[in-house]
Parts: sequence; structure tokens; C-alpha cells
Amino acid sequence: MALQNTPSLASDSYSLGQVATQFLITLPSEEKLKAQQEVYKFVRWYGEKRPLIGLTIPEVANYAEQISASTTEVAEKLGTIKTFLAYAYKQGLTRTNLAVHLKTKKTPIKSASHSKRYYRRKVLLTSQGYADLEAELDALKNERPRVAEELQKAAADKDFRENAPLEAAREYQGQLEARIKELESTLRMATVVDEQQTSSHEITFGDTVVLRDMASDEKVNYTLVDASEANPLEGKISVASPMGQALLGQMKGQKVVVKAPAGILHYQIEDVRHR
Repeated sequence: MALQNTPSLASDSYSLGQVATQFLITLPSEEKLKAQQEVYKFVRWYGEKRPLIGLTIPEVANYAEQISASTTEVAEKLGTIKTFLAYAYKQGLTRTNLAVHLKTKKTPIKSASHSKRYYRRKVLLTSQGYADLEAELDALKNERPRVAEELQKAAADKDFRENAPLEAAREYQGQLEARIKELESTLRMATVVDEQQTSSHEITFGDTVVLRDMASDEKVNYTLVDASEANPLEGKISVASPMGQALLGQMKGQKVVVKAPAGILHYQIEDVRHR
């Protein structure tokens, strides 16, 4: 039976595992079989016995990085977790709807404050990553005339008190210029890694690794890249991430452990593909 009208004061006692079980019970049989793998993976990542009420917004926002993007099912997988989190909120088990904070990591136009971090670190890029950033930079520079035109049109409205289009155009222009500066800085500092010189045995920057989760037996693919290239939707993870650090220097057939919020997760390296 699903939890019904659970009072907020009692919600502290419900663990992630308990709520996941109750959620799956509410689903039709065909949907339950499809959802349970993703829901239990989410639960295992944060801890089956962890109180649901203690799950934080930043943790949920970063969960997408744990999903392999070697298939086209990323959006569907996240959709399942969103449905689960929305259910928990409707049952009064969380203070806020955590589902709205579960988003895929993209490469949006970032603020100037974010871009400053790139001046203080060395950037390693694959040749493809460098080309991708160059293409993005060219596309954003080509946006400048259109944005300037929109700003000019919006400014023609003399009633600045309620000129939402003007404010939106100004904000977007600021974001556009900040992202252009960030990309220029990243490309200026970047070192393109020669993938032909990588070891044929040890996992290194630019390699694609096939892992098997030893608990669920699920296989996932990750490519190790610099933080500026990282994109879970494409299966690219930062070499500085916990998973990236665990994989560097390892070889096919070895077992690795990754520290997750719930504890230690175990993986077997099934294959390594060097660029």
C-alpha cells in the first residue's frame, strides 16, 4: 500500500529504501519492471537506510553525472527518478519537490564569476574537445549581431519600468559575452593531448572505459576528459571526478572502488578503448 497523507513530522523516519518500495508498489506491473532498476540504483547511490528528508538539493542536482550516457535512454532514466521524487514530495516526505532540481548537465552560457576559475588551472583537451569548443565559440560570436539587434529593438520602448524584453536581452547579452570570454580563455590555456602517445595498457586521459557494476551487473561507458569537456549526456566524465580518479592508471580486468554518498561502490573494468 502506498503512503497516504503522511504528516511532515513523521517523515523523518522514512528511509530512501522504504519510500522506493512504496513508490514501486503504486506502479502498474509493466512500469514497475522498467522503473525499479533506476530507482534502486538511485537509492543505492545515496544509501538505502538514509532518511529521505535528509537528501539535499545539491546532491540531487548532481545525480545526472552518475548516469552513463552511452545509450539514448538518459532522459528516460532521469524521468523515472523525477517521478519517484515527485511522488515523495506529494506524500509529504520531503520539504521541497526535489524532482525539479534533477537536471542533465549541459554546457550552458555561464557567468563571468564561473569563468574566472579557468584562469587558475591548466586545461587538457582532446583534439575533438578542442574542436568542439572552437565551434561553440564561433557560433556564439555569430550570435552577437542578432542579440545587438534584439537589444536595440527592445530599447526602442521608452517605458523602461515594465520592459521585460529589454531586461531579458541585456541579461542574455551579458551571458553571451561571459561565455565567449570563458571559451577564449580556455582555448588559450589548453594543451591538446596527443592520444597516439597514450599507454596501450593503463587507463589515461581520453580513454573510453567499459565498467560493470558488480552489484547490479549493469555495464556503463565513460570517457575521461577535462572538466571543461565533461558532459554526462555524452558519457564524458572529468578526470578530476571521483570516478575519473579511481580509473586513471588502472587496466582492463582490474576492479576499482568509487566513493559515493552511500559508501563504496565496486566496478570491474571490462574494456578500455584508447583513442
